[in-house]
Amino acid sequence: MPKNVVNPEFLPILEKMPSFDGLSDRSLPEVREIFMTAVRLIEGRPLSDVETQEEYVPGPAGAPDVRVLIYRPRERRPNAPVMVYIHGGGLVSGHPEVDDPKCQVLASKMGFVVVSVDYRLAPEVRYPGAIEDCYAVLKWVHENAQKLGINRDKVVVAGESAGGGLSAALSLMARDRKEYRLAYQLLIYPMLDDRTATKVDPAPDFGEYVWTRSANKFAWEAYLGAAAGGADTPAYAAAARAKDLSGLPPTFIGVGSMDLFLCEDLDYARRLMASGVPTEVFVVPGAYHVFDMFVPDAELSRRFMDAYCAGLKRTLGL
Repeated sequence: MPKNVVNPEFLPILEKMPSFDGLSDRSLPEVREIFMTAVRLIEGRPLSDVETQEEYVPGPAGAPDVRVLIYRPRERRPNAPVMVYIHGGGLVSGHPEVDDPKCQVLASKMGFVVVSVDYRLAPEVRYPGAIEDCYAVLKWVHENAQKLGINRDKVVVAGESAGGGLSAALSLMARDRKEYRLAYQLLIYPMLDDRTATKVDPAPDFGEYVWTRSANKFAWEAYLGAAAGGADTPAYAAAARAKDLSGLPPTFIGVGSMDLFLCEDLDYARRLMASGVPTEVFVVPGAYHVFDMFVPDAELSRRFMDAYCAGLKRTLGL
């Protein structure tokens, strides 16, 4: 896809952004470091009205504790909404610090207590390690609601890219296990379907920048421990595999028009609507994957965040 299709606000940073193309077991350590170096380019100053603390919460049975970062307004509010936030990185890279700026803004702007999950990465830990880590954090949030000062009726799951996919899977898991009720799922260009670029090929121009077909295939196979697009991928690994989407919480799905995940995200949104789930969709024109992370001050990035914040406020009555 020619660069003149990219929104002009997103062009300058494109040359500095990492490409995950050719991702492999051999290149993964280097790619993890390159990704973090690129993230440091956009780190902002900590917000003075938000405090951050690190904590370790009990992990799944037989697994290590899960590290979380907790962001909260310094001015405590009783019965605050809480967001379990799940970082991106293709299931094979990243950690909560990637989303420091976004989590601080959500805590400050929305009054959320944000609990960001440092789940275990593939291929060192394959499915279901990451999703069970996320569920363990959801459990801890509910069991410690009084200590956290949060409202159990206003629990949101959110994440971008792989974290959006894990958020969608976590919503399915919470619905099916019937232990905890979610108020909202915020899916930011979520990675939902292991069949993309294997069994299902989007238009050739999608996914040219940042997160590519080859990277997607490697990441899914690293997580699943099997060929991507196989017949037996469980829905808690790839939420698009779920046959029944009824009973899920109100949903926001946002994605760029040039993102590899555009087609799978729009199809998931369509299926949610068909299942009676209140669903809002926001497609950002001329935007590649993780556009808002690297150009957060662009007008379209701000409009994007404003849109999902408005959805959260409307649904949670904030």
